[in-house]
Amino acid sequence: MKQAHISPDLPTPAGPYSQVVDTGTLVFTAGFGPQDPASGAVPDGVEAQTEAVLRNVERALAVVGLTLADVVKATVHLQHLDADFAGFNAAYQRVMPAPYPVRTTVGSDLASILVEIDVVAARP
Repeated sequence: MKQAHISPDLPTPAGPYSQVVDTGTLVFTAGFGPQDPASGAVPDGVEAQTEAVLRNVERALAVVGLTLADVVKATVHLQHLDADFAGFNAAYQRVMPAPYPVRTTVGSDLASILVEIDVVAARP
């Protein structure tokens, strides 16, 4: 079973992809940036952007009845890996509940944002 979801409570997709795909056991999200779903505004600074991204991920998981506590894997892209890692990590630790999921963090060329995150969550 594979069910795709698009929600008006999330930033509008920038292309032909689903925001959330639910396989029944695992849930995959698209990569989310820090855009406010209603206004499109992007906060300043990596910490504020990280918090905004994780709130978008949280809203995406809520579409299928899950929370950040259900995340088992996170993939993080940072525009400025060396310069922004500490700030990103501090915000991530404040928002993401323990036990923390496994995580990969890489430097990427992002379009006008500092951080993008996608996750895999597991149904309890």
